[in-house]
Amino acid sequence: MKKPELLAPAGSLEKLKIAFIYGADAVFIGGKKFSLRARASNFDIPEIKKACEFAHEIGKKVYVTTNIIPHNDNLNGLVQYLSDLERVGVDAIICASPIIVDTAKRHTNLEIHISTQVSLTNYESVNFWCEEGAKRVVLARELNKYEIAELKKHSKCDIEVFIHGGMCVSYSGRCTLSNNMTDRDANRGGCAHSCRWNYDLFDGELKLNNDIAFSMGSKDLQTVKQISDLIDIGVDSLKIEGRMKSIHYIATVVNTYRRLIDDICNKYEINLPKYLLEIKKAENRLTSHGFMEGMTTIDEQLYNMRSENPSQEFIAFVQDYDEENFIATIEQRNHFLPGEEVEVFSPNFEPMKFRIDEIKDLEDNILDVAKHPKQQLKIFIPFKVSKYDMIRKIKHKY
Repeated sequence: MKKPELLAPAGSLEKLKIAFIYGADAVFIGGKKFSLRARASNFDIPEIKKACEFAHEIGKKVYVTTNIIPHNDNLNGLVQYLSDLERVGVDAIICASPIIVDTAKRHTNLEIHISTQVSLTNYESVNFWCEEGAKRVVLARELNKYEIAELKKHSKCDIEVFIHGGMCVSYSGRCTLSNNMTDRDANRGGCAHSCRWNYDLFDGELKLNNDIAFSMGSKDLQTVKQISDLIDIGVDSLKIEGRMKSIHYIATVVNTYRRLIDDICNKYEINLPKYLLEIKKAENRLTSHGFMEGMTTIDEQLYNMRSENPSQEFIAFVQDYDEENFIATIEQRNHFLPGEEVEVFSPNFEPMKFRIDEIKDLEDNILDVAKHPKQQLKIFIPFKVSKYDMIRKIKHKY
């Protein structure tokens, strides 16, 4: 059984390192130019070089998104930018426009991946891009697993499929609501997420939503139950969306799919409820399987509801650990108190629980609350932990 690549988002160098530490085989990042998600903490060329050096030292890969749909005034500096990406060691670029593909082919030896923005839904279109020099295509998110299987049988290049993250109310993200309503071009990095706003709905002059506001966004994609099928199909890369998500989100989602993929490929018994419970710890919107099982229904949508529920479970990063005295130095990220029941989340072991008995600052002053983000603190943890392990609150009792 071929093990697929697990591809994670990274909106900063910190998030990139976390994605790799928690199990990603590759990351996709955005540069300062030619990339969607303009509001993400995108990378300049020196930062992309650092990212590639870090990744290559541990046998990982970095892909850079050059996936805008450019207007004429967006093309200035394209040749130089692509040449810079090649020079600093980028493993591939992700493209949505023929002009960027053609420019990369003529002026560089960069590996080319075709973005989901191109909305590839059939193998003839996939093979067109393969013959144009693409090494990989990212399929449209509107395909079900049976269509993916048929497409994979006839594809001449690698296939990448989204498995987790935000979905768009329009076809493969090619939406113009934001353009028309806010003058922010979704296909040039400025999406205002208009589909998630609250609206009044009218039939002529008759208002239909008298009780609650109308909304029309889709639930986020979550495919824990479909991963085994996608591996059996032979999908080459499984992609997580979310360059603007938090480090806790990235760590939790990446590590959950990492463990699930490894267990499936090693033919271990799969405990799906365990993975579903773990993935929920990162969710701040309702999720569904999207189109994976066929045409969507109202159960995959957010009609007449909002589901944002930002999690405050992630409270600290482990910075160091004194094995002799069982004292962890941590960097606080969210409010917590002595007596809190928490767990350590780590890439090295299953979540382990303990109770915070006492909180001290670095001068050993006892604190009655941890309330200053990024403050360095000390707590007792009765088992060994490592740098980059995370501490988070648990919602149930022992």
